[in-house]
Amino acid sequence: MARKQPKNIALVGGSLGGLFVGVALKQLRKDLNICIFERNPTPLLHDQGAGVVAGRDVQDFFRKHDRTHTNLTVTSHQRLYLDKEGNVIYREDRQQHMTSWDLLYHVLRANFDGVDSDYAEAPAPDSHEGTAAYVYGHQVTDIKFNDAQPVVVKTKPTNGDTVSFDADMLIAADGPSSTIRQLIVPNLQRKYAGYVAWRGTVPETQLSASARNVFVEKFPFFHAEGVQVLAYTIPGPNGAVESGKRLLNWVWYVNYAENSPEHIELMTDKQGKRHHITLPPGLIQDDVWRHQKEKARDVLPPQFAELVEKTEVPFVQAITDVISPAAVLPTDNRVILVGDALAGFRPHTAASTNQAAMDAMTLTEAVGRIIEGADRDEVLAEWETKVLEYARTVQKHGVEMGNRSQFGAHPLSR
Repeated sequence: MARKQPKNIALVGGSLGGLFVGVALKQLRKDLNICIFERNPTPLLHDQGAGVVAGRDVQDFFRKHDRTHTNLTVTSHQRLYLDKEGNVIYREDRQQHMTSWDLLYHVLRANFDGVDSDYAEAPAPDSHEGTAAYVYGHQVTDIKFNDAQPVVVKTKPTNGDTVSFDADMLIAADGPSSTIRQLIVPNLQRKYAGYVAWRGTVPETQLSASARNVFVEKFPFFHAEGVQVLAYTIPGPNGAVESGKRLLNWVWYVNYAENSPEHIELMTDKQGKRHHITLPPGLIQDDVWRHQKEKARDVLPPQFAELVEKTEVPFVQAITDVISPAAVLPTDNRVILVGDALAGFRPHTAASTNQAAMDAMTLTEAVGRIIEGADRDEVLAEWETKVLEYARTVQKHGVEMGNRSQFGAHPLSR
């Protein structure tokens, strides 16, 4: 079959991974048509108060592709390790850049489909860019392949009949539980790793002096048997990065045996519904949260216990593992996985967002080469080799880090 060059591109998943690819492709050529399908029924995805470490590829992406020129990060200047009493037992001068999911999301939407917000003003239209559409409330139900049109994406709107979108290429950026990946590789599933991440944020102005000394513009950790907790400063409401307007983001890893009474109780919300991956903000049972704050006072350094105590709306994420054997799925080079759909990293690596940015930039370069006449099979094979090597290396490292932290002995455990 003589395959079309990719001009009509469907992206499944409208969170950061899909938006990274969408923005980069839109800016590649004016004759590209990019459509993102997002299953969430609202025009904007809602933030859960999640902090993000902005790795090198994330920073490179925004330097190259952000036309709003928004200040995205807060700099952390030191890594600290505390003992149970809150004393610093190890200190390392090391700069890292911290941001937030909501700030990245709104800046990407401003660049992709011109969404104005208090985070970023959308840039003026550029005649050299392709067209972009962000279609929300559309759950992908099936994909078909034929000679006349390489990929037909079938989606079911929240209210309505199934509709179809014809594409030359389908890019799946729909997360670790990727619907697209399951349609083609149905036996590959996420696996629970035996622990969860409790998460939350606190305004920096609410911290005591002792807490500010170890948290503000620093990256502190505490390790004990079966316990890891960390925190860092992130932009505040509407992406504010000025001192006094920022948030402290904390992550506390806690072991729960799968389907144990404690695990079932934790993941059952106030309305009695059981969740399997994420228990969203505002749904944690009051007794469960009260018990967790008591546990924080017993097992964490006082500065971290203060953060937990002052958090108003925590949420919980189960830690899972998944990695695809291929980035270009066996569909004659028509379906591609990026970001978490390719490999779901454990958060200890702080690399999930970095993977999404790298996949987007390198895939956009590959698409440009194909459109200019390079052999599609060879180009995508080269791209797949690169991203799979990164995915396998980091995914393996994350498993080792998490298992050492939660089920082994960390060298700075106290």
